[in-house]
Parts: sequence; C-alpha cells; structure tokens
Amino acid sequence: MSFTENMKNEIEKTKGTENSKSIYVSPLPTDERCLSCLRNSYERLMSKFEFSEEQRQRFQIQYNRITEDGTIKIGHKKQRELSAEFRLVAGVDDLYAEEKAMSNRVAQGLYNIWKPRLESFTSPELISLRLAIAGNIMDYGIHQEFDLEKTVNSVITAQLAIDDSAKLLEAVKCSEKLLVIGDNAGEIVFDKLMIETLKHKSVYYAVRGGVVLNDVTEKDAYEVGINRIATVVSNGYNAPATVLSACSQEFLDHFYSADLIIAKGQGNFESLYSLGDSRIYHLLMAKCHVVAEHLDVPKGSYIIVRQG
Repeated sequence: MSFTENMKNEIEKTKGTENSKSIYVSPLPTDERCLSCLRNSYERLMSKFEFSEEQRQRFQIQYNRITEDGTIKIGHKKQRELSAEFRLVAGVDDLYAEEKAMSNRVAQGLYNIWKPRLESFTSPELISLRLAIAGNIMDYGIHQEFDLEKTVNSVITAQLAIDDSAKLLEAVKCSEKLLVIGDNAGEIVFDKLMIETLKHKSVYYAVRGGVVLNDVTEKDAYEVGINRIATVVSNGYNAPATVLSACSQEFLDHFYSADLIIAKGQGNFESLYSLGDSRIYHLLMAKCHVVAEHLDVPKGSYIIVRQG
C-alpha cells in the first residue's frame, strides 16, 4: 500500500472514531488561545516544509473543516485529524522525525552527565523526578526552540509550584505495579533515568499508538532502551494525549490494573486530570497560560501534582 493510501486510510479511521466511541473531552475549558497556538504550530510546519501556495490552500480547507466551530472542544481528536491531513498534504509520515532524533541525542548527552551525578544527592529519587519534569520542555507542538540544559539546571533547585513529590515517592515504595505514561521524544530519556533511579519492581511504559507531533512512539522507546527496564505498551491511539475511550484494550488493562500511574506532560494532564483518580500523579511544566491558569500557578512552573 502506498504512503498516500495509508494516510487516507488513517484519516478515514480518524473520522470514524467519533461515531464508534465517545471521545473524552479535556477538563480544561475552551479557550481561543489554544486555537491560536494550534494555528501557529502549523504555520511553522508549512514554513519548514516549504509549502507551495497550492499545498497551503489544500491544508487550509481541511484546517477550516476540522476547526469550523471555532473552539478546541475534543481538542486532541482535532490535533490527531490535523496531523493526519497535514502529513497527507506534505507527503511526509513523521513531521518531526529530525527534531525527535536530535532531542533523543541531546537528552542522551545530559543523561550521561546526570546518571553518575545522582548518587551525590541526598535523595537521587527526588532529583530524578525533577529531571523528568525538565525533559517536558522538549515539545515542538508548543515551542520552536528551547534550552534544555538551562531548564535542567533550573529545575534541580527551583521551588515546585505544586509539590506532591513526597507522596509520590512513598507511593512508589508501596505500589505493586507502576505505569508511566510518556509524552515527548527526548523527554523519554529522562523518563528512563527516573525509572532506573526509582528502582520499582514492575514498570510499564506507555507510548502513543502512532506518529503525532513529537510525541513518543514504540520506535523511540526502543531506540533509547526503555524496553530494557520497563515493559513498553502502545496506547493504540495516535493523539497527543491519553484519550481513554479510544485507547486499546491492552493499554486499558494496564491502566486499570496499575496501582500507581505517573503521567508526563501537558497532553496527558489535559486528558486525564478530571478523572480525580488518586493513583495518578502528573509531572509537567506549565508551558502555556491556559494550563497555568487552570492550576493557578505562574506560566513556566514545575509541577508534581496528585489527582483526587
């Protein structure tokens, strides 16, 4: 099957999802700033791939169709649809392949520095959580550029705007099964360091079901060696979030059987936080005003927050 046929099939499956399953709606309220952010990210992509006027017009038609109500309701489903349509117009399967590879390389370099350093801290486990938050800056859906090393150095000593780290570390000691839900490529390397440092006896690492933005996939997980320290599980759905109503049964079985869940990043926060599930801890940076306001913290804050 050709690339175009594959993409058309993916788009058709995307359109049919709403009829077959009720899509979980983000707990964050509709906000026009999200639509503006989404538009800006695709403007950057059109420049990156040097779209012709004809390509711009083709994508604009699909963009208008998908966002015609002018809101971000069911935002992650819309991002999934937009990604599929853009990839079809661009004739490219992975829009951020170069950035993802570079992110993994840069993060691996910092991993090599910080891995031996951790033992010099009173609580290596706590520092590993903070480093996992720092990795969340690696988000090309929001940022065109970022300074990872500066963020790493900052997060080590910064005061967390919401800090449930003590509760999380205690839960790690008591839990039987830990599920870590990944977010972005590059960031996954810091997740690996966190998992190694926490030394939990039974860890499962969830990735997206396919390519979307620079989110982590099975390919990324195996490239950085997560599979050597955790069981890698696809969630079966390529949205930049964890949309439970659209995830695979295999993922859901792990989700509901885990007695502790660490969910990384904003997309997972947006799609899961309203569950009020005390098993779930979110590790993230508040990278935009909408999420920051929802949590009542300054933009750019580092956060470890427990649901419930």
